[in-house]
Amino acid sequence: MSGTRTDAVPALLRSDRIVSVDLLRGIVMVIMALDHTRDFFTSLPFAPEDMTRTYGWLFFTRWITHFCAPAFFFLAGTGAFLALGRGKTVAQISQFFWTRGLWLVFLELTLIGFAWTFQLGIAAGVVIWALGWCMVLMALIVRMPVRWIGAFGIALIALHNLTDRIAPAQFGKLAWLWTVLHVPGGIPIGQTGAFFFVLYPLVPWVGVMAAGYAFGSVLRSSPERRQRTTFLIGAFATLLFIVLRAMSLYGNPPVGEPTGLPFSNGPWQHFSSLTLTVISFLNVQKYPPSLQFLLMTLGPALMVLAALDCVTAGGKLNAIGRWTLVFGRVPMFYYICHLFLIHSMAVVAAWIYHQPADWLLHGGFFANQAPPGYGHHLPFIYLMWALAIVILYFPCAWFARVKQQRKDWWLSYI
Repeated sequence: MSGTRTDAVPALLRSDRIVSVDLLRGIVMVIMALDHTRDFFTSLPFAPEDMTRTYGWLFFTRWITHFCAPAFFFLAGTGAFLALGRGKTVAQISQFFWTRGLWLVFLELTLIGFAWTFQLGIAAGVVIWALGWCMVLMALIVRMPVRWIGAFGIALIALHNLTDRIAPAQFGKLAWLWTVLHVPGGIPIGQTGAFFFVLYPLVPWVGVMAAGYAFGSVLRSSPERRQRTTFLIGAFATLLFIVLRAMSLYGNPPVGEPTGLPFSNGPWQHFSSLTLTVISFLNVQKYPPSLQFLLMTLGPALMVLAALDCVTAGGKLNAIGRWTLVFGRVPMFYYICHLFLIHSMAVVAAWIYHQPADWLLHGGFFANQAPPGYGHHLPFIYLMWALAIVILYFPCAWFARVKQQRKDWWLSYI
């Protein structure tokens, strides 16, 4: 099948897009699959961030995937701005944001929810849900001047931790709104006793997307200037994270803030083990992402983007780069496919190893605790991750070629 051959991919390099942006997006998509493979295959009954039980390899398997959501939200904004240079108007970008945003919310609550659980009617407010609603908000935000959008995004990222001690209960009947905006938790669904769980509140994610949109103006400059500016912004953010974290200053909530939910690990601590000390230093809050979390992830990501821009300036990529670029060109198609594939692989592996499999067909880890006797250790998880990436390349290369050859409006929504 010619559409899946590696030699069919160089056509993607001849487009009017900035290759380094799609390449970085592809890298984070590949890394993201590692986290989800661990979710489905792990035999460990505790989170990698649990300082009482974690260890180096486990924590860093989780930590490297922390870069994915910030980069994905940031580049979603950047890609929208760059579309202005490809003939789109602000009005068209605004329409695309709200229509695609609502489509993503619909997908999260239906097809993606089913991919996670293999059961109808189970869904939660996770990453695609938040991405969709942030796009809906961006449909309004893009009407402002770019400098204002950048200032809004940076302010939201930098200042949202000032509200950490505000709990949803303080808003009475509007408690659900603060849960959607800033505090992970369950929202009661009428009098049914059921809850809709929000893991990804919209703040500060919409600020990350807005900052990414404004950052697009940097990428419109000459290659040398954008590489230098991108690297300096990333280095400054990384250095600021180190200073704030080392001195236990502002930007990461105390343990249990807010409302006692175990989403913050508080200040870092010295341990007798150097590995645990480093883990403690890097173990910052993701839900919602603290200022320190976003500096720790977006800073290095921008420095990597600058390096990738240098590498791709000549229009050439090695085989691994071309494969990764394919994933970056079809991120939503990849996202949906990888969930169905990894979930299915977990079921098949459970059957092969005579482990409990029925729970994977009725909610998986979204709705259940893994039963005794289920799961695998990290080497097996890494093997399954590598296998999944190889399998995913073929449908993604086919779809990337379809998008390259055709310009149907609906293709931009998948």
